[in-house]
Amino acid sequence: MVKRLYHPRVNSSISSKGQVTVPKALRDRLGLKAGTTVEFELTDGGVLMRKGHKGQRPVDRVRGVLERRHSTDELIDQMRGARPRRRD
Repeated sequence: MVKRLYHPRVNSSISSKGQVTVPKALRDRLGLKAGTTVEFELTDGGVLMRKGHKGQRPVDRVRGVLERRHSTDELIDQMRGARPRRRD
């Protein structure tokens, strides 16, 4: 469920490049500035846009979903074994 902030509805058009301008009142309310990451989610009622989490990469969201076949220590041992040894 999406909590609604009491803010008047505003319209914006999609440009020929697929860009949408977020109205200033909403940018100010959400603290959105140039370069801020936003994420879009398709919902039953349309599209939900929210401020992205700083530093979160898409891969971080799926971490732990895949089955682990090797422990971290086993993977490190495999990588170390694959490197050529240095001659001193």
